[in-house]
Amino acid sequence: MRIALFSDIHANLPALEAVLAHIDQQNLDAVYCLGDLVGYCTWPNEVVAEIRKRKIPTLAGNYDEGVGLASPNCGCAYKSDTEKDLGQQSIDYTNHVVTDETRQYLRMLPRHIKLTFMDDSKLENKIELLMVHGSPRKINEYLFEDRPDKSFLHMFSEANADILFFGHTHKPYHRAIPYEQNGQTRYRHAINIGSVGKPKDGDPRAGYVIVELSPDTKLTNPESIQVEFVRVNYDVEKAAQAIEASPLPNEFATMLRTA
Repeated sequence: MRIALFSDIHANLPALEAVLAHIDQQNLDAVYCLGDLVGYCTWPNEVVAEIRKRKIPTLAGNYDEGVGLASPNCGCAYKSDTEKDLGQQSIDYTNHVVTDETRQYLRMLPRHIKLTFMDDSKLENKIELLMVHGSPRKINEYLFEDRPDKSFLHMFSEANADILFFGHTHKPYHRAIPYEQNGQTRYRHAINIGSVGKPKDGDPRAGYVIVELSPDTKLTNPESIQVEFVRVNYDVEKAAQAIEASPLPNEFATMLRTA
């Protein structure tokens, strides 16, 4: 089973189109989007239309929630007054340009998707996959890579999840976290799938993840869950120049160029 997951497009249509074209070549069994379709760039309606056209199962991100509710707040954690002012211009712009149809779609997106994989003859091989935008607890909680194992394991236990997929930080990583159960060392997996349209890890290319599960996948063997972080070139200048030609702050164009 090969699954692609992507997140945090943030109205960057050229980046989304490049990722979807790459996904189309990968012989996948399923594709999921973990939210934040809108904000910061100029194509919120077009991004939503493309996701809907392809019928990709999609979660609400915190930005989608804010725009879906016509709120002036995106639920973002800005670190300075300057960032807060730039962010306010972004959500004000997005709320102004989205259509009623786009807003209604964003408002009705679900907050999580859960999948269960198992060998019918071996209950202990059941694997629970949970997809969220921020965390199982809050749509806008940041799960950074340096989060303590104990905190992650507590979250996994509360959510009854073995593999957790999430975005929101725009910084991809995979951690296999060991724990003991019935005298065995088992692993739970935290997988941040990065960002399609607004990376923050120093690489301006669009990012997504391919995960492969097989009949040999076991929670006792962390290497049996294959996680591939994919980066895709796209026309960054097209997106940056569209921002510069819009009422959005030019700083957002610089962010795309420099990640």
